[in-house]
Amino acid sequence: MVDLNDSDTRVEELQRKEEEELASILAKKYEVGYQDLTRTSINTDALRVIEESAARESESAAFDLVGKKLSVAVRSPQHPKLPPVLSSLEKEGYTIQLYMVSRTSLGRAWEHYKDLSFATESKQGVFDISSDELKKWVETIHTVDDIQKAVSDVVEMKKAYRISKILEVVLAGAIAVDASDIHIEPSSENVRMRYRLDGVLHNAVNFDLETSHLLLSRLKLLSGLKLNLKDRPQDGRFSIALNGKDTEVRTSVIPGAYGETVVMRLLNPDTISVPFEALGMEPKLRTLVEKEIQNPNGMLLNTGPTGSGKTTTLYACMKKINSPEIKIITIEDPIEYHVDGLVQTQVDQKNYTFLQGLRAALRQDPDAIMIGEIRDNEVAQTAIDAALTGHFVFSTLHTNNAAGTFPRLVDLGVDPKVFGSSINVAMAQRLVRVLCKACKKAVPLEGVTKDRVEKVLAGLRDKSVIPADRTNIFEPVGCLECNHTGFKGRIGIFEAIIIDSEMDTLLRTSPSEHDIQTLQHTKEILTMIEDGVMKVVSGITSLTELERVVLIENALS
Repeated sequence: MVDLNDSDTRVEELQRKEEEELASILAKKYEVGYQDLTRTSINTDALRVIEESAARESESAAFDLVGKKLSVAVRSPQHPKLPPVLSSLEKEGYTIQLYMVSRTSLGRAWEHYKDLSFATESKQGVFDISSDELKKWVETIHTVDDIQKAVSDVVEMKKAYRISKILEVVLAGAIAVDASDIHIEPSSENVRMRYRLDGVLHNAVNFDLETSHLLLSRLKLLSGLKLNLKDRPQDGRFSIALNGKDTEVRTSVIPGAYGETVVMRLLNPDTISVPFEALGMEPKLRTLVEKEIQNPNGMLLNTGPTGSGKTTTLYACMKKINSPEIKIITIEDPIEYHVDGLVQTQVDQKNYTFLQGLRAALRQDPDAIMIGEIRDNEVAQTAIDAALTGHFVFSTLHTNNAAGTFPRLVDLGVDPKVFGSSINVAMAQRLVRVLCKACKKAVPLEGVTKDRVEKVLAGLRDKSVIPADRTNIFEPVGCLECNHTGFKGRIGIFEAIIIDSEMDTLLRTSPSEHDIQTLQHTKEILTMIEDGVMKVVSGITSLTELERVVLIENALS
């Protein structure tokens, strides 16, 4: 007895084989490549490049994309609707490689259009999330736990489009919880993803190794990195377009023992752009700094470790003085966010260094200049010269405190005799987390803690700034509003040295950092520890958080 189903299957296989053989023969005739898409994975990023309607009309489909090299499957290179499609792709910068395919292959590629998620890579380096999809995630995601559940649900789908969906959740989730960084770290068994919230890392979710490898390839492609380069560091960037605003994402990839580690830094213009009045400077310091940056010449140097908010403070200062009457030029590495009215340039260590940028900027007749960082002798000396010749200079240095600014400049070859005439303000800052207003709890200020706090307050030169009611201080609790961390947002703690005649006289003698601090402690401006303790007794942050950020044990014991 003949099995009709089995016979039909064999006939279909023969027809399919004949169809593929014909496509292979035609490929040689037209001198193009041949591909069987039933045995080839379809790159959804490539598929998106040609709209479904245009693909069906021209009987084509893009199935692979590496950089700007696009592989396109066609039923016939001479199809009348194909030339306009290819011409449009070439205008967008794509290099096209044609492949002859069978009708069955092409049908399989078209089936993947229904798998495309709302997230689309509308152009290289721009990850565009539709407003509907963003609204969905914003309504769904409130905590890191929500992100973990959403990612786990998508991973279990095991669909072709799951990597795009995972990336949607990871990026939209980071924006929803105001994360500054996303860390993806492989181990021997799985891959851990963490978010940095208000400066502190929190575990989010673990991926299996297969999902992680696919996600890494997707991120590399999006960031303009080389997919086959796995044994050396790479840096790239892309942006997320959300409701008309672009959030820059800087991608860093480094090789490790178990694979490549990825860190994505999100530069959200809404969270980075802080008004001058909201930086956290105590009123007396804020008034002094505001006065100094109005000068036509001089210098403001801000110091602190990476991630302490130095650049944000400089931007706030520049926006404070920005007006149509003055020209401000910045030399940055990289440009973190764009400000209307400023001329912003980005250095390239090979062709456009800080020194070259600074010298070029001085020929542009600026009133104020911002140098992202003073790193070497030539930049330091040129910046000092600019401050002495009618320009106001903003810049940063890597030192631990304000007093360390001057020994560091001496190390860079700057003559201490010009400090008084070139530098107006030397600042140092850190960022502390702000207690969540919805859930912070009061605890009595008593015992050893009270003694330590009162000892710091007793050293203040201006006792009028100390709150009269110091019965309680506050501690974090954790709620839905603050993602169960007890904190929401960050604020700066500052110290500054204003160069007056007394300080100028001391600096000419090349004093030690300790000597500078000793003189500074006679001034009314708060030290960083004093500013931090004032924010503790004012209920802005907790003592534990302050101790996490600055080494205050010696000062409080």
